[in-house]
Amino acid sequence: QVQLVESGGGLVQPGGSLRLSCAASGRTFSRNAMAWFRQAPGKEREFVAGIRWSGGSTGYADFVKGRFTISRDNAKNTVSLQMNSLKPEDTAVYYCAAARFDDLPSPYDYWGQGTQVTVSS
Repeated sequence: QVQLVESGGGLVQPGGSLRLSCAASGRTFSRNAMAWFRQAPGKEREFVAGIRWSGGSTGYADFVKGRFTISRDNAKNTVSLQMNSLKPEDTAVYYCAAARFDDLPSPYDYWGQGTQVTVSS
């Protein structure tokens, strides 16, 4: 059974940092692109950042460029999202996803259960 399990969410003050991690089990995703999405209350799920297997090229939504960094460890089957300079509007449930192909964008076949990030003073 394929599982993606996120961790690292929590409550942080504006301007603070959090690091999200996603551990995959059940199969290896070392040749698939991986991504982070988020969904705020009353809003649709949106793409945050993605990373390809080949070359490690990355893509970011405009609203996180310069603040968030996605990385992966293929040997450990994990993907991480370093979030700096957090803003209240970053408050959302963050989801890890595994793409069908090693491409961005790509259909996403596997999703984690999500981890809550709340940015508030």
